[in-house]
Amino acid sequence: MHFHNVFLFLNEARLAGKASVLVTVCAVEGSSMRNPGTVMGVAEDGSYSGSLSGGCIENAVVAEALDVLKADAPRIVRFGAGSPYLDIKLPCGGGLDLHFQPLGYSDLAAACLGSIRGRSAFSIALADGSAQHVPAWEPAQFDVRSGTGIFGHWPAPQLQIVGHGAGVEALADLGRTMGCWASVLTSDEAIVASLKAAGNAVQLIERTTQTDLLESDPWTAFVFLFHDHDWEIDLIAAALDLPHFYFGAMGGRKAHAMRSEALQKKGINQEQLATIHAPIGLFHSSRDPQTLALSTLAEVVRAYHGADFEAERA
Repeated sequence: MHFHNVFLFLNEARLAGKASVLVTVCAVEGSSMRNPGTVMGVAEDGSYSGSLSGGCIENAVVAEALDVLKADAPRIVRFGAGSPYLDIKLPCGGGLDLHFQPLGYSDLAAACLGSIRGRSAFSIALADGSAQHVPAWEPAQFDVRSGTGIFGHWPAPQLQIVGHGAGVEALADLGRTMGCWASVLTSDEAIVASLKAAGNAVQLIERTTQTDLLESDPWTAFVFLFHDHDWEIDLIAAALDLPHFYFGAMGGRKAHAMRSEALQKKGINQEQLATIHAPIGLFHSSRDPQTLALSTLAEVVRAYHGADFEAERA
């Protein structure tokens, strides 16, 4: 979920006339903090964005990237187990094959930013001494002998938060901090003003029938945070028919039983009802807004990483 920051950094370096390097985790041996496809950007002044480990190799990666800029040629370097750098070890005992690609005047970062901001899947192909943006998702593949590979990236999770109360604002703020997109519908005018001032996407909802305001794509998590459950029935019924990977609603088991009964009267079947996480969150009985937000976001992120978007796309 950090790809936006990395490609924003690389694009800003290009616009400032700074040479830069895209560093990609191509293969992982044993335990590792990052998966294949993870990226880091390094500029000629030694500044960087992103991380490839828990902090144990970043300085060495920057030094290697600066050497790649001098040579002006891509290379693959092993860090950790099996690496020629005997003094640089990964505490987890694993190994990483990293691909270093000098970008020159390539518009790769701008193209990737376009896909990220448009919430479109994309891939980065490494071949023939270059890195190319591919406007479609492809499963990760890498051949260490030829130095070629391709790595697909899905859009970051989008939180479609619908509700009122302090938990709405807390979740929107925490989601943005974690690199999620957040879009809020609330009946609370004070929350609308506060979230707008902080740069969040938010709309005032005045009627329970304003289902046309719901926003969705396959990478959306619907989160309903109404204390007054009369507000939510029409909105939940409409949202269940929209694309999403997660659906959660605040309230205890008694409240959810009443909610389910009302939704059944709207034509929602048992299979759809079973997809609703209620009580919401990884840990329940959360009383304060910040803990509720943390519990909810943890459950959303777990669902995102466990979703098979490739199968859903097929």
